[in-house]
Amino acid sequence: MSMTTLLDLKSSVLRQVQRSQSLRGRREPAASAASSIPVTHCPDQLPHGLSEGNGEFFVRMNGILQKQENLLCAAQAECKGEGNTAAPPAEHVDQAFIPERSSRRELDLLYEEAVYTVVNRVGVPSPEYITNEGDIFSYLLKVFDMGQEEHDIILQRVQESKRASFTLRVSVMKGKNLMAKDANGYSDPYCMLGILLGQSPRETEEKKERKFSFRKRKEKLEKRSSTKEVLAATCIQVTEVKPETLNPVWNEHFVFDIDDVHGDLLHMDIWDHDDDVSVAEACKKLNEVSGLRGMGRYFKQIAKSVRSNGTSSSGSSEDNADDFLGCINIPLNEIPVMGYDKWFKLEPRSSASKVQGECHLILRLFTTQRDTTLSKRESKEVIHKKMLSQILEYEHAHIQKEPYNWNGQVSPPAWTVLSHHAVQTDLSPLQQAIIRWQCYSSHHRSQRMCYTLLLRLLRTIDAEWDPQAVQGDLERQLSDSFRLYTDHCLCLMKSMRQVFPCTSPAAVTRCELMLRGVGHMQTMPAFKTACPLRNELHLEIATVVKKGTVEWYESTISQLKPEDGALEEQLRRLVQVVDAVCADVQRGQNVYNKLFYSAVKVDFFSITYRQLEKLVADDVGVAMEKVCGTLGQESSRLTQTMGETLLELYMSLKILKRFREFLPLRDAKMMALTGYHNWFKTSIHKWLQIVHDKACDRIRRAVDMDQLEPVQQAKHSSSAVDVTACFSQVREFWKQLSWPDSAGAFIFVTRLTDNFCSEAMCYSEMIKRKIERSQQGRDIKSLTVQLCIALNNTEHVRVFLGHLPRDLDWQGVEQAMEESCGAEGKEQVNKALNGQLYNVDADLQRENKRLITHLTDKMLSELKRYLQHISLSPDSINNDDAVSPLMKYLRDTLVILSESLVKDNLARVLLGMWELLLRMILDTVAENMGVQVEFYNRFQYTVEALVQFFYADGEGLAVEDLKNHVDYKALDEELRLNKCSSFELIEQYFLEKISQQRTLKHTRFGRVSVKCYYDASEQRLTVEILHAADLIALDANGLSDPFVIVELCPHHLFPMAKSQRTQVKLKTLHPVFDELFYFHVSPEQYRHRFACLTFTVMDYDWLSTNDFAGEALAPLSDFCWPGRPNASAAGKTIQPTILHLARSKPSEKPIMRILDARTGDGEAQEFVRKLKEIEKSMEEE
Repeated sequence: MSMTTLLDLKSSVLRQVQRSQSLRGRREPAASAASSIPVTHCPDQLPHGLSEGNGEFFVRMNGILQKQENLLCAAQAECKGEGNTAAPPAEHVDQAFIPERSSRRELDLLYEEAVYTVVNRVGVPSPEYITNEGDIFSYLLKVFDMGQEEHDIILQRVQESKRASFTLRVSVMKGKNLMAKDANGYSDPYCMLGILLGQSPRETEEKKERKFSFRKRKEKLEKRSSTKEVLAATCIQVTEVKPETLNPVWNEHFVFDIDDVHGDLLHMDIWDHDDDVSVAEACKKLNEVSGLRGMGRYFKQIAKSVRSNGTSSSGSSEDNADDFLGCINIPLNEIPVMGYDKWFKLEPRSSASKVQGECHLILRLFTTQRDTTLSKRESKEVIHKKMLSQILEYEHAHIQKEPYNWNGQVSPPAWTVLSHHAVQTDLSPLQQAIIRWQCYSSHHRSQRMCYTLLLRLLRTIDAEWDPQAVQGDLERQLSDSFRLYTDHCLCLMKSMRQVFPCTSPAAVTRCELMLRGVGHMQTMPAFKTACPLRNELHLEIATVVKKGTVEWYESTISQLKPEDGALEEQLRRLVQVVDAVCADVQRGQNVYNKLFYSAVKVDFFSITYRQLEKLVADDVGVAMEKVCGTLGQESSRLTQTMGETLLELYMSLKILKRFREFLPLRDAKMMALTGYHNWFKTSIHKWLQIVHDKACDRIRRAVDMDQLEPVQQAKHSSSAVDVTACFSQVREFWKQLSWPDSAGAFIFVTRLTDNFCSEAMCYSEMIKRKIERSQQGRDIKSLTVQLCIALNNTEHVRVFLGHLPRDLDWQGVEQAMEESCGAEGKEQVNKALNGQLYNVDADLQRENKRLITHLTDKMLSELKRYLQHISLSPDSINNDDAVSPLMKYLRDTLVILSESLVKDNLARVLLGMWELLLRMILDTVAENMGVQVEFYNRFQYTVEALVQFFYADGEGLAVEDLKNHVDYKALDEELRLNKCSSFELIEQYFLEKISQQRTLKHTRFGRVSVKCYYDASEQRLTVEILHAADLIALDANGLSDPFVIVELCPHHLFPMAKSQRTQVKLKTLHPVFDELFYFHVSPEQYRHRFACLTFTVMDYDWLSTNDFAGEALAPLSDFCWPGRPNASAAGKTIQPTILHLARSKPSEKPIMRILDARTGDGEAQEFVRKLKEIEKSMEEE
């Protein structure tokens, strides 16, 4: 079973046991617990019922929407806690954890032990020790609250008691860089060590000149030894021989009883062994002999025994004598209080001796017999623990600055007493570490200290740990201390929101150090040995975190009381509850989770979030059932205050739900708030209507208050700013809503888009009406400026709406609908949303167009006057002077427009002015048909000047846009044609007809088949009219009597050519003619592009004029040009040409209108007359 499963199972059980009822009927927790729970509501509750005059509704709504950002900012500021140097809150103290205080009798006995320790001090003290006995006693009097008289009595008793017996423990660890004595470049070193009895001052001076050796100067030792003295077997100790090495490792331990701790001396020789006999064995056998006098003789006898046994079969004993490698002499009165643990340099026996190297020794002096009452009753560990506990209580009580952060460092007198007692009672480093941990952790449970100290003590135990050395009572005591401290920390973890608040950096630091200590403790071999059943401490931590979370939530509910009041008040209080939960979860994620996971591998955030999310979902679900039931009724109406409260509750739940993104194993289906948005569907629909109504009111008020003056650094007025600000807040509302359901999102986005569009159109109409009302009595300039501002306002809003697809995330809605409903869903979104936006954009463009028309109409009278000036100016005035008044007016107007309009609107207004001018000039030209060419030249000049004006060196409209305008093309063509002669116009007419002929295919008027070929030598054009087909019926019998007229055109190019005609073919629509016609055509004639043959099909009538059936043209260039097949002798054999007939009205062409206006031109009038006859024939049909 995975760890997550275990946690979930425990969470489920705890939830059932600890939370038997929800919001429907909740038990009231203790008032004291409730009052200690800080509730963070971020942001602050917004005021209701404010005046809506200045858009407070949207300001309040914006405040609700900013809750997530405000929560994040508040949490970050809270977690930083900058400037907060206050002490952390008091840590809860369980009375069961407080150790019992010592009785007066126990203190007296403990004081005797301390005095005995001071009186029997040995060792060289380091600088931090107090050497003055009186100072130490003065300190002890305060610690044990002892009077001077009681002190004197105890001191006298101690002085009369038996002095302490001392023992020296020597650990020979290893040597290095010893002298090589054997031929192989190595030695076989061993050590001989013993205690030299105290020396006289004179002998001490001699010792400085010549070093002692166990093989030399035995006489001096014998003089100081009693003749009857018997040496104990333990006086001399020998290590093992380490063969062939200059860096031996012995790691052997020896104990020596000391007679005179102030005068005796430790002496050690190192020898190179040169035979196979064991020195240690020889020493052992010789130690069984009694009566040997003198240490020197004793050591000498050992050496002789070894040599004699090792040389029995190999010759001279001197050849096998051991070689001296060095010695060490250490006076016991030079050993520090804490002993030696160092490398000692080897010394020679005399100045002639040559030695090298060092030896690592560990020396400790301790007592073996202590004549005190406590030492006879209790173990040394218990005594030292009591002494340390008493001193700790005194020391901590006298810490003035930040006692909660005390690092456990005691004063020099305390350190002197404790270290001497530990040394004298032979407490090992591990025993001392365990005792310090027991005392400090026990003291911490009643008077908190720095957790760094406790962590350091745990690490000391870890470093010194030896399971073989900790058994029995000491192991039991260590187990109890671990258990008590762990339970104390678990109790703090359960109440950590109060004990370690994020607002206190000091408290957070203490929490981190506490967790690191617990985390380190559960990995310690000592903890696993002493507490084998607590191998899943992380599960215990997870359990208390869950329990503490539930208790905190229950206390928050008790404090805020969301069951009280009317439904709206209940919801408002629920908002506070959810906000408090969000703030708590935020703290858990930002602060506590990192601490718990890094220290004890517990996912604090996941545990608390899952717990709180479920609790919130249960309580909010109950309240929202009532809301949905009320709002579901058709007659129900959502009030503004209720809507704001529901929106705020939704935002709070959304914030809480989003925290699940940080869960290590996200599973939306398992989370209680997965479908929380469904509770708010009805209320959101009703809320959107409230927002729409408020937006319309705000727009109306903005327009009423608008002075139609540009705001700073902009060209639109205040109402446009208010409208887009209102839209932005509604857009932000949707963004923050983050509706998760695609179908619901589509409905809401459609509703919002529709609201935006209707509000924009409402604003546009209001602005237009305001302009219309304010235009009376205003001069043209101020009215122009106001119209420009109105245009800018509408454009400002239109541009905002253009960003709706991005702002409302249409693409996301499309994708969601496509995933849920397929391609049809996507198409539905596209059709609905884009249709709305397209329609409103077109409507706004139309409104802009009307405003532009209104603006340009104000210029109409002035423009008319200036164009009339150009029209009536005599030919003697040059073009610049004639056009100058118009251009000056336009330049002055452009200055106003440029200052008042945004770039896009300026372009639109300029285009409107261009279109107006084109229409006016077209009208002017139309009114002056058939006048002198100079008239048209002047207006041609005017048009070119206008093009340059509106182009404005690239700053205005593009030349292509100006000249591609349909009115410009029409005017340009009108002016060009009016400047042409009548012959040129007729030629242009036939060019257009030829061009149209080439595009004709399968007309309903039929076709005619002809052959045309040219004899260049005779300049003769032969035309064969073969037949016609599918002619139109022009007689009552459904047939026609067709004949074809063929002629060269235009007539002014072929003045000598006469028209020719075929015979009439009666009653047929498919006549066959097969007739030849000849025309004289010179190269000078056929080279013109407009030179052509015209084939006019007529219907012969006996009683009236002939009817026009259709005509076709064939350019001479197709037959007469050199290189053409028709212009050679083989022309007769070419395939016939099919010409499709056409029936167009000549009067529709501008050329006809211009020629008709030239009443004094006979050629023009004749040409027009013939065409009018044809057109009249067509009308009579």
